[in-house]
Amino acid sequence: MNLEDKINIVKSLLKDKKVAIGFSGGADSTLMAYLSSEVAKDTIAITIDNHLMPTDFISHTKSMCDSFGIKHEIIDINFYEDQEFLQNSPSRCYTCRDMMYSQIKSTALKKGFDYICDGNNISDLVNDRPGILITYKQRFETPLIKAKLTSKEIHEYLDKNNIPYSKSTTCLATRIPTNTKTNKEKIERISQSEDYILDTTDCKIVKVRDFGEIGIIEVDDIDEILSNDKFRQINDELKGKGYRKIALNLSQIDDDEFINIDYNEGSFSYQLPFTINLEETSRQITGKINSITDEKIVLDNITIFETGLIEGNNLKTKEIALDTFMEILQKLRRNI
Repeated sequence: MNLEDKINIVKSLLKDKKVAIGFSGGADSTLMAYLSSEVAKDTIAITIDNHLMPTDFISHTKSMCDSFGIKHEIIDINFYEDQEFLQNSPSRCYTCRDMMYSQIKSTALKKGFDYICDGNNISDLVNDRPGILITYKQRFETPLIKAKLTSKEIHEYLDKNNIPYSKSTTCLATRIPTNTKTNKEKIERISQSEDYILDTTDCKIVKVRDFGEIGIIEVDDIDEILSNDKFRQINDELKGKGYRKIALNLSQIDDDEFINIDYNEGSFSYQLPFTINLEETSRQITGKINSITDEKIVLDNITIFETGLIEGNNLKTKEIALDTFMEILQKLRRNI
């Protein structure tokens, strides 16, 4: 299936509906808003202001919605008032998304929008992102997943059609290691540090991981940090904000995520970075289950292991194998 075919699937799902979109202005939700503005009966983008997002996050979402000619609603939730969130447990993204999606859903229904969706794409399902369980819990629609669109394909479509989007829409609290308490001072230091690097370089994506006295910089263009001794300026600036040591992650950020399987002579395997809840997963599978144990679910061509390993067999081509894998990804329910 080519990219245009996948885009047409999304359009068919949105066509003539009253669509509400959880909107961050990033690539995924921007594509959803753009396509919905073309084919839906009515569209509203709903943005959560949780006081934890990059600078200009809200103003960017406003300008995007204006350019698409769609309604825009901003909901203010002060996460600094939530003690469970501030504890920063490993399930923080699950807790955070539950709070936000509950508000998005309530607002959408009150305003008469009954097709409520988010921008999750198929690439999200192979990453360690427990927040996806809230998408299922709150019964949000996922058109990009149903169309099997990857992050790489979404960026390709937006770039080809000159549709601008923000490359910096991730919560700043994710820069702080789990089981380390979050507070406003840490978030402000991270925000100021990232803003300085963005202003000083031509990097489009910047993350500063906060490990107390150590700040670790991640960017999409390392050469921008190293050229013209910029790293010396950045080092001095960030130390002035309280870090004792500044490190640079040599692995560049690449948000063009896609899915590649290890295929050989009709078979493939893929190890997911999380374990599978086999009981919940079995409830999602509508086809025949040959067997199920505490360790695995066996279907005709797919075996799902509790460890997160997925194996396929008797699949004639890599394209068929990849499509089969993407189908089963949508049925999986992970553990947190």
